[in-house]
Amino acid sequence: MIRTHRILGALLFVAIALMPVVVVRTLAQDSDRAKAIGGKFLCMCGCNQVLTQCNHVGCTTSTTMLKELGQAVARGDSETAITQAFVQEYGTTVYAEPPKSGFSLVAWAMPGVYLLLGTVLVVFVISRWRKRGESAATTVGGASRVSPELLERARAQAARETED
Repeated sequence: MIRTHRILGALLFVAIALMPVVVVRTLAQDSDRAKAIGGKFLCMCGCNQVLTQCNHVGCTTSTTMLKELGQAVARGDSETAITQAFVQEYGTTVYAEPPKSGFSLVAWAMPGVYLLLGTVLVVFVISRWRKRGESAATTVGGASRVSPELLERARAQAARETED
């Protein structure tokens, strides 16, 4: 009986000794999770910085938002529930980046569309310039528009100007 009490006492001692380690690890995991979720939101003070990186001295908005986020994470709310709560409270402007669904998908697609359209426009303009340059330099049959007399005068002038 005494041996059983000693074993139980030793187990209780070990459990109490390990309690801070478990609590610290849980708090660290919650903190990491809160940072990951908070990185998806903007601080609503008007600084347009990510919530977890707002560096305004005395910014009460980020402090309040981070407190709400920490409480939600501590309650064990899912990321979706936390996101919905923030969107209901602050509107869709709270997103650091637009969601990849619905009408916001346009914001993700437009840079690629603009790049493609710009490339096509540049290729079209360059091909038109090349065709215009070829047609201006030659006539039907490939003959030059510059008369032989003008060509000879230009060569003579170039020779005179380059003589030393």
